[in-house]
Amino acid sequence: MPFVTTTDGVEIFYKDWGPKDAQPVMFHHGWPLSSDDWDAQMLFFVQKGFRVVAHDRRGHGRSTQVSDGHDMDHYAADAFAVAEHLDLRNAVHIGHSTGGGEVARYVAKHGEPAGRVAKAVLVSAVPPLMLKTEANPEGLPIEVFDGFRAALAANRAQFFLDVPSGPFYGFNRPGAQVHQGVIQNWWRQGMIGGAKAHYEGIKAFSETDQTGDLKAITVPTLVMHGDDDQIVPIADAALKSIKLLKNGTLKVYPGYPHGMLTTHAEVINPDLLAFIKA
Repeated sequence: MPFVTTTDGVEIFYKDWGPKDAQPVMFHHGWPLSSDDWDAQMLFFVQKGFRVVAHDRRGHGRSTQVSDGHDMDHYAADAFAVAEHLDLRNAVHIGHSTGGGEVARYVAKHGEPAGRVAKAVLVSAVPPLMLKTEANPEGLPIEVFDGFRAALAANRAQFFLDVPSGPFYGFNRPGAQVHQGVIQNWWRQGMIGGAKAHYEGIKAFSETDQTGDLKAITVPTLVMHGDDDQIVPIADAALKSIKLLKNGTLKVYPGYPHGMLTTHAEVINPDLLAFIKA
């Protein structure tokens, strides 16, 4: 299995499919999942002739269940280790949820050298800041995230069933078509990862203020968000991010849930392709 070792000794698992001379599209997954969450996008884009790359965040999936470094700086540095190892240039970086925060930090800190980043996409992404603070009164109160931590510590396996069964994919909405395989796949991806990484990752995705990251990004950036996102509410995420980006485009999907990359891949994938080819 392909791994790259980071400067602090963490083995990061990655997938690298398609022609090595094609334009790369690199995918950054959400919490608490793995690169497997991008199956629908990786198959779509590799069949369109792109080189597709995705990695498992440290502590997640098949990467090392390391004790430390569960923060956006390490997440971005680990992604850069993969991109540098594969010498990805002119790449499009697409991040979902926490992975959107990872992309924002990656492009802001590692994107400019050697023309490595062509474009970025933030899908249902956490920036600029999820947590309610004096400066961010529209955010979610800390008690919400404390509840996540408590549920994870008490019974991670049950918590990781409840999230995809309900708000993540909008399966708790009246008339929703529930896909048991999608729920089980979410659970499978989550349970492969490490509990400590998942526990500490809650702080990373909820308390990291990425206002500066968004302001620093100069490449064309597409912000995609469903207006029925129950995990990362659009008003405090995409609608704020688009005001901070120098070269951003916002696309809102009426009624779509947080996990719209899976539930509505047939709509999202062509939209991603159109942005990349524009």
